[in-house]
Formats: sequence, structure tokens, C-alpha cells
Amino acid sequence: MLDRLPFLVGLRYVRAKRRNHFISFISLTSMLGLMLGVAVLILVLSVMNGFDHELRTRILGMVPHTKIESRSGLVEWESLASELVERERVIGAAPYVEQQGMFSINGRNQGAMVNGIHPDWENQVSIIGEHMRRGSLDDLKPGEWNVVLGSMLARQLGVGVGDRVTLLVPEASITPAGVFPRLKRFTVSGIFSVGADLDANLAYAHIEDMQTLARLGEAVGGIRLELDDLFVAGQVTQDIVNDLGPNYRGSDWTYSHGNLFQAIQMEKRMIALLLTVIIAVAAFNIVSTLVMVVTDKRADIAILRTIGATPRSIMGIFIVQGLAIGMMGIAIGVLVGVVLALTISDVIGWVEAALGIQFLDAGVYFISDLPSRLHWDDVGRIVAAAFGLTFLSTLYPAWRAARVQPADVLRYE
Repeated sequence: MLDRLPFLVGLRYVRAKRRNHFISFISLTSMLGLMLGVAVLILVLSVMNGFDHELRTRILGMVPHTKIESRSGLVEWESLASELVERERVIGAAPYVEQQGMFSINGRNQGAMVNGIHPDWENQVSIIGEHMRRGSLDDLKPGEWNVVLGSMLARQLGVGVGDRVTLLVPEASITPAGVFPRLKRFTVSGIFSVGADLDANLAYAHIEDMQTLARLGEAVGGIRLELDDLFVAGQVTQDIVNDLGPNYRGSDWTYSHGNLFQAIQMEKRMIALLLTVIIAVAAFNIVSTLVMVVTDKRADIAILRTIGATPRSIMGIFIVQGLAIGMMGIAIGVLVGVVLALTISDVIGWVEAALGIQFLDAGVYFISDLPSRLHWDDVGRIVAAAFGLTFLSTLYPAWRAARVQPADVLRYE
């Protein structure tokens, strides 16, 4: 019976109504604080995981993991692409021609990066084919001067499929009439949308058309590579350049979007640290609760000691009570946090539709909706941290309870 004493009495103290309502209020506050801290931490980490996942799949699915270029241009690119695909870590390759320019129509002007691509190769290195809203990459045929625009870019220009736009490139053409900027009329054959800032500043045309516009002849601007692990892009790029020789140069995704990824990782760690402080504050409120309970139950402690309870058993009683309060808060917090993490995207979407507003502008935040991705290992770490802080919070009050001397208490009873 005495072996089970800490559990029986500790749980009874949790259920029992107390004469001191202030103690009950502090207990409830501690439990609610733990619940709120755990729930918010699960939700915030899930959202940060969502941003991280969207960055990898959407933005880094559109931009090259690695680019290999030559100072003299790549003419026999097919053989080089086949050679690079055989390398370890490389799972796809595609040629490209990049051209910065400005689209113009009816007095509207928007700058964009125009990628000359080969439709048959592009799906190896990009997810663009999966996000075509209208039209298809197969509509990009050499000599037809078709172009695929991002949805935001098309909206800013006020164009749709079938409309014609003029592309001005920052290179001059010398004619008998003088020096004029180089320009070409394109027909909009498709519109894509990935829900990121790339929708506002990216367009695609056939690589042969862009070779003609850039006056490259048979050469291409470079080869884009898709890797099985984007985090080894730097090392893979360096190895390829070293093997190919000094006439080649390479760059990877960290040059264009590495700072954003690092910022998300840093924010995730800092937010987790700050929200853990909230859990710690709520957990250490249990110290106040149990200290007051020990003072209130001094007579009970003295009686238990006189019938044979050891100091260790007395400590166990208040550790069990504190852990029971903490675990209730943690359990409810996990339930609320998981539900919110799984539904926050739909909730935000419903609020945006109801109020007619948009919380995330893709031109500012890289994506247009609030992503959430629940990782159960994060939940496990949060529960372990909250449980550990709760356990530490019970030690001092339990130690004080174990030091209560029955003779001192019962002398005046």
C-alpha cells in the first residue's frame, strides 16, 4: 500500500476541491499556460516547416539547383548534358538561355527574366509543367515565337492566351536609321502559377527562339542540373567545374535563394527558443502551486509520516501532483496544436475569402498562402521539453514537503 501511496494521494490532491481557491486558480493558470505554450509552439513550427517545404518544392523546383556555363558558350551541349547526368547526385539536365528583358503592351511595361528552354528536356529539372494554368510547354515551338508567362506577370500586363506582347532586351541594334533597342513580338501561349514570387518575374520561350534573339547561333547559355539532394549543390558544382576545366564556371541555388532558406531556418530556431520560454514560465508556475499546496497540507504530511510514509514517498506525492497538472496541460496543448497545424491553411483561406483580403502577397512573401506541415518528431521534442520543465518544477516543492517534521506540525493540532 505504501508503495502506491505517492500515486494515490498525488492524484487525489489533483482531483480534490481546495479550501484555498487561490491555489486552484494558480493550478488552472499553470495548466492553461502549458497548454497555450505547447499548442502555439506546435503551430508555429508547423508553419515554419511549411515555409521550408514550399521553398524547396516550389521555388527551388523552378530555379536550378546548379548551373554550368562556359565563357565561350556551350555548342555541343547534348553530349555534355548526357555526361553530367551520369555523375553521382545528378538526376536531370536541361539547356537554357537566359535573357533579362521588359515586356510591353498598350503602355504597360514589366521587367522579367525570360528563360529559353527545350520543352522535351525541361521537365527533368523543373516543376513548371505541373503548374501550367493555361496552355502547355509543348506549345513552345521553334520559330513560332510563343511565350509562357507567370500568372502575376500576365495579370500586371493585362494579357491572356493568344495576346501578343513585345519583349525589349537591353542590347542595341544598329540600323541605317540609328541605334534602337532590340525587340521582338511574342504570342502568349500559356500561363503558369506556382504561388510564388516567380509568377511575377519569370517567362519561358523556346530555346531556339531565344538563341536567335540573343544571337548565340547554335550555342546555349548553359546547362541546368537537378540534384537528388539540393544541400550538396555547392560541392557538386565545384567538383564539376574542377573536372571540366577553367573555361567553365558554375553556380548553385544558394547564390539566388540561399539567404532566404537560411533566414527561415534561423527564424524557426529563434521562434522555438522564445516559445519554449513561454512553456518554461507556465511550468515554473507549478512551483508556486505546489509550494502553497505543501503549506496547506502540512497536517496531512505529518499524519502520513507518522503512519510510516518515508520522505521519498512524500516527495513522490507532490511530484505526481505536479506532473499530473502538467501532463493535462501538455495533452490538451498537443491536441489543440495538432488540430490547428492541420487546419490553419484552410482557416486562413476561409478568413481571406470572408473578408476579401490577402494576408500573404506572393511578391513580398514568396508564396501566396500560409503553408503548414506537421512533423511528429517536432511534437515529440516539444512534449519532451515541456515534460522535463514540468518535472524540474516539482522538485523543490516536493523536497520542502519531505522536510516537514511531524512533531513540529502536530504539536499545535
